[in-house]
Amino acid sequence: MPDLVRRLARLRVPLGFVFAIVVLWLAQPTGSSLIRGSLVAMVGEGLRIWAAGHLNKSREVTSSGPYRWFGHPLYAGSAMMGAGLAIAANDLVVTLIIAAYLATTITAAIRSEEAFLRQAFGDQYERYRRGSAGNSGATSPPRRFNLAQAIANREHRAVAGLAVAVLLLVLKATYNGVFGGTGAGHQ
Repeated sequence: MPDLVRRLARLRVPLGFVFAIVVLWLAQPTGSSLIRGSLVAMVGEGLRIWAAGHLNKSREVTSSGPYRWFGHPLYAGSAMMGAGLAIAANDLVVTLIIAAYLATTITAAIRSEEAFLRQAFGDQYERYRRGSAGNSGATSPPRRFNLAQAIANREHRAVAGLAVAVLLLVLKATYNGVFGGTGAGHQ
């Protein structure tokens, strides 16, 4: 795997903070866009929580929970969260920035993760990717969602990040006078 892909995968969170500043600066949220976008983002975070509660990261390959239907439900949830935030931000340039960020960083993260999983779990991971693991239970026995496992996987950080992002967009909308305030545009 090229070194650039590995580096991009490792830097996706710090890069996310840099992109978040630009996105917040350009965002033009409205009450309606905040509601619609927040709902989409919450569905994405719900998918992430569900996935995190079925996986012992870096220690197993599982076909439990959403892993039965999605190859990478954590990243699918992240993409939905990004789409929701783009909707909430209500700006075409912001949407393009978020799409470019997600396309590059999630692709790099998936490639990096798949290389790790192939190296660590070999044929077990290959059976999962082919879809045979879900039918045979070869990767892990079915199990119930476990909130403690989601917390152990640090999913609470993504929840907090989403809450902060939405709050900042609400504050920007308030400052811009969307919620009846006396923002910079009202004199």
